[in-house]
Amino acid sequence: MRHGILTVVLLASSVLFAQEALDNASVTKLVKAGLSEDLIVTTINSSAGNYDTSANGLIALKKAGASDKVVAAVVLKASGATATAPAAAATPANPSLANQGGAGSAGNTTGGVMLAPGGLPAGVDSVGVYYLDKDGSTWQEVPAEVVNFKAGGALKHYASAGVLKGETSGIVGGNRSSLNLKLPASFILYVPEGRAPGEYQLLHLHVNADSREFRAANGGIVHDSGGALRDVMEFTSKKIAPHVYLIQFGEDMDRGEYGFLPPSDVPVGGSIPTASKIYSFAFAH
Repeated sequence: MRHGILTVVLLASSVLFAQEALDNASVTKLVKAGLSEDLIVTTINSSAGNYDTSANGLIALKKAGASDKVVAAVVLKASGATATAPAAAATPANPSLANQGGAGSAGNTTGGVMLAPGGLPAGVDSVGVYYLDKDGSTWQEVPAEVVNFKAGGALKHYASAGVLKGETSGIVGGNRSSLNLKLPASFILYVPEGRAPGEYQLLHLHVNADSREFRAANGGIVHDSGGALRDVMEFTSKKIAPHVYLIQFGEDMDRGEYGFLPPSDVPVGGSIPTASKIYSFAFAH
């Protein structure tokens, strides 16, 4: 009898929480009250919320006893998505891109991308560039290669913000990327705090006998249509999670060697960067 009364009290408490905007403290109270994981996730989904999803905020929830699925529900709710309660979870035919290739749309998705617990696509766990594998089921990291920059000319001039103006020429060793993809293709940019996808440059690499070469724009300045503009390609991105952006290329993309060049964090000084990295890949003919 006491067990039945306690259950009614707990359910009544969850209804009261559902009628007001929840926050981290509210979720902690639900956890401390002993509500089941399913019921807490359902309450988060059905209530307005104002959550602290910073690292410290999420760590505090874990220390308070919240399960990974409860924390994931908080992150998804804060991002505008909705978590599925564990008992009702469904697995789509394609767990990474739920709407690609005729796959079902069940599961937690944002922009058509399946999100794993924690609010990130499965396999995306750190800053970098990722591609969807040929099976359309897993995100894999694009390999990074070393770029050596040529000195001279505009490369010696620094902008006040520590970004080189004008153009820079880069050389990547080897005349082929180890990653060959077929079109259409999907990529994810997981950018560092304070960065935006527009700061990355998609470059068309020109193949030499033993290297690949490009000209890139620095400081957002591109005047020479025969220079940097020739190699810098336009792309559009869609935000699917904090710091995570989806990029898709169709069949009309030219075949060849490409790479995503991340923005430089070189400090202001009297010398230029001699090397950096580029996330390289090729679209097969």
